[in-house]
Amino acid sequence: MIRQALRILPLLFLFLVAAVPATARTATVPAAPVAITAQDGAEDPAAAEEPAQDLVASPEEAVENLTGLADKAQTWLEENGVRLAIQTAIVLVIVLAFWILGGFVGRLTDRGLQKSKLKSSKLLCNFIVSIVRKAVLLLGLLVAASTIGFEIGPLLAGLGVAGFVLGFALQDTLSNFAAGLMVMIYRPFDIGDFVSAGGVTGSVRDMTLVSTTISTPDNQVMIVPNSSIWGGVITNVTAQDTRRVDLTFGIGYEDDIDKTEKVLAQIVGDHAKVLKDPAPVIKLHELGDSSVNFVVRPWVKTSDYWEVYWDLTREVKKRFDAEGISIPFPQRDVHLYQQSN
Repeated sequence: MIRQALRILPLLFLFLVAAVPATARTATVPAAPVAITAQDGAEDPAAAEEPAQDLVASPEEAVENLTGLADKAQTWLEENGVRLAIQTAIVLVIVLAFWILGGFVGRLTDRGLQKSKLKSSKLLCNFIVSIVRKAVLLLGLLVAASTIGFEIGPLLAGLGVAGFVLGFALQDTLSNFAAGLMVMIYRPFDIGDFVSAGGVTGSVRDMTLVSTTISTPDNQVMIVPNSSIWGGVITNVTAQDTRRVDLTFGIGYEDDIDKTEKVLAQIVGDHAKVLKDPAPVIKLHELGDSSVNFVVRPWVKTSDYWEVYWDLTREVKKRFDAEGISIPFPQRDVHLYQQSN
């Protein structure tokens, strides 16, 4: 709350300064005397020939000037201080009221989006709530400005021109902005999803209209521009509730194929986190250069993927050793021929 209040203070200062009449801020400067003759109204030649005064003021003159400025400032405060204090209080009350109203409207908007049937992503909901709050606060600033006599029309026209110029100067940022809108509307991922996008793999931590914050598995925080994400392939690992674990195990050509298949089926069936539906697939897949390869493809919940992967790999090694099933490794036979002279 304190940060948001500090952001508003510069705008309040501009409103208050603009509300003070120009005549109150302008100091009258006495005109330099001009010597005029009594006969024809022409300038006195003697006065024109007087040497110009030194531009560097003496210490006494500097002190006198500072004293004069202090007196003018005191006079201005005496004439406009009360009105300025009243205007400041009015602006603060209006802005505070609209600030509280913006938070209330934002909470109502959030509840409405959660209860709606549109199934909006958390990213889009947060974006809409933020826009609503800022729109209400901006309306409060405009009301406060009009209350103290600030001209809103020229301000809006100036903002339009500035936005047009910034549109050309910030083309890359606007492309990220547009990509962020597309991600929020089409929802390829949401906060908390594990994704691979923009050359980065990790969990989505936060997203704005310009960039997406991704936390990698080794606890690094990566800030990725939205244009890089939307312009490439997006892989959402956790989009579905279930995943298939793909494993390949090789045995020697001299080992029993039927026995191996039964052992693999028993290992997969005994694991508590392997789903019964869809049923796991255990098939002889290929005859490799040095091994007979089986594919083992059980289905698990997405959250259990790596646990099942590691458990099955460990158990297959232990059971193969216990059952006397070999796990071959690539090998090469070298034949030496000796030629006689």
